Amino acid sequence: MKKGKLIVLEGLDGSGKGTQISLLDEYIRSSGQKAYITAEPTISSTGGLIRDALGGHIKRDAYELSALFLADRIFHNVNPKNGIRNFIEKGIDVICDRYYYSSFAYQGIDADLDWVMNMNLDCRDILRPDLCIFLDVDTSLCDDRISENRFDREIYENAEAQKRIRKRFFEVFQKLGDSENIKIVDASRTVSEVSADIIKIYNELKEN
Repeated sequence: MKKGKLIVLEGLDGSGKGTQISLLDEYIRSSGQKAYITAEPTISSTGGLIRDALGGHIKRDAYELSALFLADRIFHNVNPKNGIRNFIEKGIDVICDRYYYSSFAYQGIDADLDWVMNMNLDCRDILRPDLCIFLDVDTSLCDDRISENRFDREIYENAEAQKRIRKRFFEVFQKLGDSENIKIVDASRTVSEVSADIIKIYNELKEN
């Protein structure tokens, strides 16, 4: 059986990932291919610890948070019931909202970036994505979108942090170079324009 593809959508908070993931899932299914949507942090107990920290309920430093994300990501891959590997092996395309790129960019602004990257990239239980699509939006637009759609903000959802994180994302992409299939999409345009680009990138992946 032909394996499925692991497709990751990344971007700043407020970049429109949720909307584009739904549209990509709809397109994949309409083409006759099975798809599964997942996200990080997961709904595991470790994911709960992460969400408490991101919500500001429990204070954790960047190193501790990085380690929690690593543990949650391993579970996300190897969980025999709904883990990423299980779906990939069954020929199902997996669309993941955030993956290790977010750890590199978010925790990597306060923790040692090489340390965060190496413990993820060197872990044999963590799959390398077939494709990462980064939705690039100006931080001011992201901030406006967050203000419109949320009552409470997480610890990284402020203008200063978002500027540092966006810069770090691009530093990470440069460090990874050709070792990863990363595509950057201008997500400041209309939903349909962004979706069209993502679908085109997905179709190119499936053709190769």
